[in-house]
Amino acid sequence: MQELKYKRVILKLSGEALAGNVGYGIDPQTILSVAQQIKEVHNMGVELALIVGGGNIWRGIAGSAKGMDRATADYMGMLATVMNALALQDALENLEVVTRVQAAVEMRQFAEPYIRRRAIRHLEKGRVVIFAAGTGNPYFSTDTAAALRAAEMEAEVILMAKKVDGVYDADPVKCSDAKKFAHLSYMDVLNKGLQVMDSTAASLCKDNAIPLVVFNINVEGNIARAVLGEEIGTTIGGCE
Repeated sequence: MQELKYKRVILKLSGEALAGNVGYGIDPQTILSVAQQIKEVHNMGVELALIVGGGNIWRGIAGSAKGMDRATADYMGMLATVMNALALQDALENLEVVTRVQAAVEMRQFAEPYIRRRAIRHLEKGRVVIFAAGTGNPYFSTDTAAALRAAEMEAEVILMAKKVDGVYDADPVKCSDAKKFAHLSYMDVLNKGLQVMDSTAASLCKDNAIPLVVFNINVEGNIARAVLGEEIGTTIGGCE
C-alpha cells in the first residue's frame, strides 16, 4: 500500500456538497457516497475529523442580509450543521464506522459537548469525530471552525471538499476561461481576495502553518488521493 502523506486530517465538507444535484437539503445518495469515501480513508489508518457546513439548509449571512438579526441567523446556521452531522453519523455507522458527534453548543441528547482532549482520544482510538455547530459563536464561519479545530487537534492538513476541482481566479461556472491554480500561498489567497475561505480562517491556517487542499468531492476516491499526497485540486500553504 502506498504510504500516507497525512496521518491526522480535518475534512471540511460544505453543506452544498451534501445536497447533490438537488441543490438544497440532504441527498441520501450523496451522503452515502461521501460516507463510503470516508470509510475507505478510515480503513487506511487515517485519524479523521470532519467539519460540516450548513449551507444546504440555511446560511446565516443570507438571513442577515434580509433583515434578520445576525446572531440569530448564525445560531440557526449552527443548527443546520448539526442536522448534517447527524446525517453523516448515521450513514457512517450504517457502514460500521464508529463515530462521535461533538457540538460546540450544548445538546447532550444527541451530541457530546466539544472537549478537546476527548476529541483527540476518540481519534487515537480510531473513531471518526464530527464537529458540529461551528465554533459555537455567531459571526464565525465553519471555515474558521475548521481552521480552529485543525490547530487544536494538531492536524497535518485540512482537506476542503467542494463541488469544484480546485481554486480558480474566477467562477469556472460563469467564466469558461477561468484559470485554475495548482499551488497558492495564504498570502496569495488574502491579497487576491480568492473565495476559498474567509480571511479569519486563512489567517489562522497561515499563522499555524496548516496546509489546505481544495478538491472535488464528487470524484470517487479523491479523499484517499488527497491523504496519499497525490496532486489533485489546489494546495494552499505548506511552505510559508
